[in-house]
Amino acid sequence: MSISAAQVKELRDLTGAGMMDCKAALTETNGNMEEAVDWLRKKGISKADKKAGRTAAEGLIGVDNGVREAAVVEVNSETDFVARNAAFQEIVANVAKLALAYGTTEAVAAAKYPGSDKSVADTIKDAVGTIGENMGFRRSAKLTVPHGAVASYVHNAVADGLGKLGVLVAIETTGNEHAANAFGRQVAMHVAATNPMALTAEQIDPAAVEREKAIFSDQARQSGKPEAIIEKMVEGRLRKFYEEVVLLKQAFVLNPDITVEKALKDAEKEIGAPAKISAYLRFALGEGIEKEETDFAAEVAAAVKK
Repeated sequence: MSISAAQVKELRDLTGAGMMDCKAALTETNGNMEEAVDWLRKKGISKADKKAGRTAAEGLIGVDNGVREAAVVEVNSETDFVARNAAFQEIVANVAKLALAYGTTEAVAAAKYPGSDKSVADTIKDAVGTIGENMGFRRSAKLTVPHGAVASYVHNAVADGLGKLGVLVAIETTGNEHAANAFGRQVAMHVAATNPMALTAEQIDPAAVEREKAIFSDQARQSGKPEAIIEKMVEGRLRKFYEEVVLLKQAFVLNPDITVEKALKDAEKEIGAPAKISAYLRFALGEGIEKEETDFAAEVAAAVKK
C-alpha cells in the first residue's frame, strides 16, 4: 500500500525514529500505526512507548478537598491567555466545588451553577460570549474513603487548587488523618511526576502486558540464546516493566532508594496504624486531545499573496 508523508511524520513524532525507518515500519505493517510502533521497538530502533496525543486544549484543572474526599475537574479553553482570566478561574473553582458534591462528569454538568438557575453546562456556554473564547467542561472525578484521607496536589498552580495537572490519592487508615494526608500529598507529587499506568500489577490491562511480553520475546530471540534462557530474560524484563509503570513498585520520587510500597510501610509509623493506597487519579490538562497544527509561515505567505 502507499504510505503518505503525513503517516511517516506521525510515526516519527510518536517514536523519534528516523524517516526511512518509519517508512519501512509502516510498509511492513500495511500502515497500521500501532503495529508500526511495535515493529520499531522490536527492531530496537525505538525504545519509547507510544506517546499520548499532543496536548491540544488549554484551560485549567481544578481540585477541591473535603474531609475524607476530594474531586478533580478539567475545563478547557482555546488559549492559555483565558486560563489566566479571573472570571474563567472562578468558573473552574466553582465546578470543582460542585464535583465534590456530585462526582461524575454527567452529574456535574447537569448540576445548578452557584447563584444561578442554569446548569454548569449552560453557564459555561453563556460564558463563551462574555469571555470571548470557546470553552468546555470536559470531565470530573471524585475519590472518597471511609477512614483516612484523600490528599491532592496541583502542579503549575496559577491559583489555589487550579493548575495544569491535578492528582488525588486516597489513603485508607484508622490512624491519624493529618499524617495520612501529608503522606498522601507526597504520593500525589510522585504520581504527578511519574504518571504510573496502574496502582498494582493486577490492575494493568492484560492486553498491554501481553503486548509487552511479545515485544520482549522478539527482542530476546534476536540474541540467539536457547528458549529456556529467553523465557528467563522475558520474565526479568517484565519485572522491570512493572517497576516502571506500577505505582506501588516504582522507586519513590522523594527517596529513590525505596519503593512507594516501602515508603507507605514507613509512613505507618507516623500515621499510627496500618494504611493502604486504595486509589489515585491524575488529570493532565488536554491529555489525549489532538491539536490542529498550522504552519504559521505558510499562513502568512498565503495572506501576502491574496
